[in-house]
Amino acid sequence: MDPRLEIIKAISTRLQEDLQGRKPELGIVLGSGLGRLADSIEDPIVIPYRTLPGFPVSTAVGHKGNIIVGKLGGKTVIAMQGRIHYYEGYGMDKVVLPIRVMIKLGIKTLIVSNAAGGVGFHLHLGDLMIIKDHINLLPNPLIGPNIDQFGPRFPDMTRPYDHKLIKMAKEIGQELGIELKEGVYVGGTGPSYETPAEYKFFRKIGGDAVGMSTIPEVIVARHANIPVFGISVITNEAHDDYAEDYVNDGQDVVVAANAAADRMTLLITKMIERI
Repeated sequence: MDPRLEIIKAISTRLQEDLQGRKPELGIVLGSGLGRLADSIEDPIVIPYRTLPGFPVSTAVGHKGNIIVGKLGGKTVIAMQGRIHYYEGYGMDKVVLPIRVMIKLGIKTLIVSNAAGGVGFHLHLGDLMIIKDHINLLPNPLIGPNIDQFGPRFPDMTRPYDHKLIKMAKEIGQELGIELKEGVYVGGTGPSYETPAEYKFFRKIGGDAVGMSTIPEVIVARHANIPVFGISVITNEAHDDYAEDYVNDGQDVVVAANAAADRMTLLITKMIERI
């Protein structure tokens, strides 16, 4: 058996034992500073990553490193309270392992969130940006032998983010008075923040926000034909016109993400109710 499938099976089997018959319908990935949405999950079962055999441990600021299964929006969800990043030194197989485990457990929809820098001039600190498309500057997680049990060798990426879910989010945003921006997410390796010249380049090639995650997760979900909704919290304005003493700081990113967490939690909860 493919060693990747062996570890997916081992973790899935262990989780099924821990979940006591619960069957997650929907997966959620919570990025930097956004783990507070997990506090809204009812009757939670909390499983630290470090207790699962072969599961990577998140080391990034603002990532608690727990799997949480419980009820949100009337449905059983499985949430990652903190994701795995390529810049932490993990290979892509490890970065996307949690998503493949969620798929193995039977999720039908994936919601991904992240903290991102606003490259587009229309984006400002604290904005919520629906991801309508992406530009991938990270290694593709499907490089190497294809796992046929999950999807085809050459998966279509014409619609990486589900149009119906985007439409639903916009409708809910209008109903709740939550302003939602929309844009293209650029994913780079990190961990260094980008230079002003890079921000300008990303804007010129069609990027609206930039971060260090998310896209590999989306690719493996779409490989398995799982519909995806993505949302970014804009935690700094990457407009390349900084004051001379400006410095990007990881802790500031977490603080800004926390400030937007309540709006994002309300939006996602209402979406889950309707999915």
